[in-house]
Amino acid sequence: MIAWILVGGRLILSPLLGMLPRPDLVIAADGGARHAALLGVPVDTWVGDFDSSEGVHISAPREVHPTAKNATDAELAVQAARSRGATELVVLGAFGGRFDHALALALGAARLTGEGLRVTLTSGDEWGWPLLPGSPLSLALPPGATLSVLALTELRALTLRGVRWPLTGANVPLGSGWTVSNEVQEERVTAELGAGLALLTLLPDTEEEPR
Repeated sequence: MIAWILVGGRLILSPLLGMLPRPDLVIAADGGARHAALLGVPVDTWVGDFDSSEGVHISAPREVHPTAKNATDAELAVQAARSRGATELVVLGAFGGRFDHALALALGAARLTGEGLRVTLTSGDEWGWPLLPGSPLSLALPPGATLSVLALTELRALTLRGVRWPLTGANVPLGSGWTVSNEVQEERVTAELGAGLALLTLLPDTEEEPR
């Protein structure tokens, strides 16, 4: 079951965004509900402490939480989606806005991937997928797009195919710029990792339709 999680970062309509599979479930996290109109989707559940949703009006059941809580509104939205049977999460509005929230989303997505879920992070003009050992990626991506592998820990045995500078069994230091700003050259990119934790990111040309 695919769930869309609407969170409070920026969201820009793009060709790739229009190619996403339609959701079985839509959960809005507080102010992320404003993206529902842009996406043209109804919200099934609206969760959060509602401190950032002033001026947002949607018709959806609310799950109201106190401001003093042990989870972000995005985490509460993910919990709501999982409790309803979601096995794949697309987090929309993931980039832009507050850096602490964006980084927490990326690290949380890695944890969820390790728990067996498929997670995509996007703001329409920027995309991300966690890369963990035992969870290889195979992605249909637009040639010419900028692709990076961000080493969130030291990486071992990184293999990357379908890009201008492929890698086989590479060891990458934590935070290295070596794997930043590669380029998609084929219509499918594959990535796998022997050890460590990474985030594969994509910056497509939003003015060009993907092949």
